[in-house]
Amino acid sequence: MKLLTSLMLIGLLLVGCKTKKEVKPISTVTIEEVYTDSINIRAITFLDTNTLAFAGTHGTFGTVDLPSKKIRSNVQKFDSIYPEFRAVANTSTDFFMLSVASPALIYKTGGNGKMELVYKEEGEDVFYDAMLFWNDDEGLAIGDGSNGCLAIVITRNGGNTWSKIDCSELPKLQGDVGAYAASNTNIEVKGDKAWIMTSKEEIVVTNDKGKTWEKIRTPIEIKEQYQGIYSIDFYDENNGYGIGGDFSKPTLNKSNKIQTKDGGQTWQLVADNAEPGYKSCVQYVPNSDADKLVTVGFTGISVSNNGGLGWSTISDEGFYTIRFLNDSIAYAAGKNRIAKLTFH
Repeated sequence: MKLLTSLMLIGLLLVGCKTKKEVKPISTVTIEEVYTDSINIRAITFLDTNTLAFAGTHGTFGTVDLPSKKIRSNVQKFDSIYPEFRAVANTSTDFFMLSVASPALIYKTGGNGKMELVYKEEGEDVFYDAMLFWNDDEGLAIGDGSNGCLAIVITRNGGNTWSKIDCSELPKLQGDVGAYAASNTNIEVKGDKAWIMTSKEEIVVTNDKGKTWEKIRTPIEIKEQYQGIYSIDFYDENNGYGIGGDFSKPTLNKSNKIQTKDGGQTWQLVADNAEPGYKSCVQYVPNSDADKLVTVGFTGISVSNNGGLGWSTISDEGFYTIRFLNDSIAYAAGKNRIAKLTFH
């Protein structure tokens, strides 16, 4: 009986070894230009597996048909203003884009083929940074704060109307707190949760789709203006990563990378005083068990194959933001362009 039990145990171990899929590390990237124009693009999103939507400066927005590489672009004007769009989002039926400074404007897909204005906010302190949807009905957009809290607007009806959360319902923050509108990735949503990385040391979290909020201290230290975490991403509800630095001092690599494994309740500094320095966007590679990440900035492209504990530079080409289509292909946008990135 002992021999039979031992043989069964060995068999189970062998089956386990055979079924564990080996994840090949990323070491190189191939970059193919898809779209060029005289605009800056910090916001992209996949409408479906064949369509990438984008919005940028000078009111420019559009889509890329990925199989044919055909570009459809347009310009959205508000009165005499050509808005600067730094955030986009989508549901299964609509595309949204958000401009930054006053007047902050949210547009959604209209029924007559044109974009429809669904939210406007004016004020000296108005500056919006990012937006995402939990589902087809509920989403949020966030902006720089005043009176000790962030600016957060919520929709519960598919983006048709938006309501601003009163400051009294949000965590009190210290000083002039905002978020960095560098890549539309200072917020992330999973399940009912949302995490907002502020421009200070704190992250603002909701576990119930924006009904209640709390603040959590991260271990980063901010000593000068422009320092902090610019981008966060979550692989699942537990594993998350943040990266940033100081765009005015791009080689600074201290206190610019953080990691959580408990859903953002606690964070640890990782790869501290190690490459890379400033980056504006980080994304987990799909189907990588939270082991592989890619980060981009105007300083180039870096990759981690060990959950963000160590990084290596694989390209000096600069981008502002990146999104993965699958576990080997991503699209990135930056100054004057969108490109297809194939990782090997």
